[in-house]
Amino acid sequence: MLEAAITKKTKAIIPVHLFGQSADMDPIMAIAKKHGLYVIEDACQAHGAEYKGKKAGSMGHTGCFSFYPGKNLGAYGEGGAVVTNDDALAANMRMFRDHGQSKKYYHGIIGWNARLDGIQGAVLNVKLKYLPAWNDARRKHAKDYTLGLSPVKDVIVPQEADYARHVYHIYAIRVKDRDNLMAYLAEKGISCGIHYPVPIHLQDAYSFLKKGKGSFPVAEKCSEQYLSLPMFAELSDEQAVYVVEQIKEYYA
Repeated sequence: MLEAAITKKTKAIIPVHLFGQSADMDPIMAIAKKHGLYVIEDACQAHGAEYKGKKAGSMGHTGCFSFYPGKNLGAYGEGGAVVTNDDALAANMRMFRDHGQSKKYYHGIIGWNARLDGIQGAVLNVKLKYLPAWNDARRKHAKDYTLGLSPVKDVIVPQEADYARHVYHIYAIRVKDRDNLMAYLAEKGISCGIHYPVPIHLQDAYSFLKKGKGSFPVAEKCSEQYLSLPMFAELSDEQAVYVVEQIKEYYA
């Protein structure tokens, strides 16, 4: 399906490592090489995730990370980073983030003011050393959720691919009565989220693509059924057990 979507206008492929699990990169890289395309990894939810032992964000021509406070590695405000091992791309990206300057007051291209604040860099530098332990904690919570919820026939739990090391930025289950379950859990003091309620092709901003309802049925079904359970490193075992118990009680 990926190769069939490529046209003469295609410049790059952007695999998204959604929820903390890497996309299947080998065939993506092979298709990109065949067609002479760049690969831009969206690793914004996948700090520390792995694909066949390789870190998410390290396999494409560039890798993009978000440091929004809720991420596995979050700053104290907005922030992000792009990584690459291509010197020419790195030079261009440094210019783009700094008003297109190659040096102060000399603008080679039109750019933006997108420099990471020093205070955010300092916070991230401290927090980075804790990322492996925090990811391990998320994986432990995910395992507890999966073990507890797998027997519930009305719940589809996320699966970790054989090639991947999932870091569970989000632990999203699939249920047919998502909104009712979410309301029930809220009454029990459990806050859940929905990632994402409206697929990209149905957003008003992309109406010009003329991809109406039914164009991407899997994405549409997921948008109606996904429910993100509480997931963060500091979640206690007792809290995770309580979430499982309440979901079981709902379906009982």
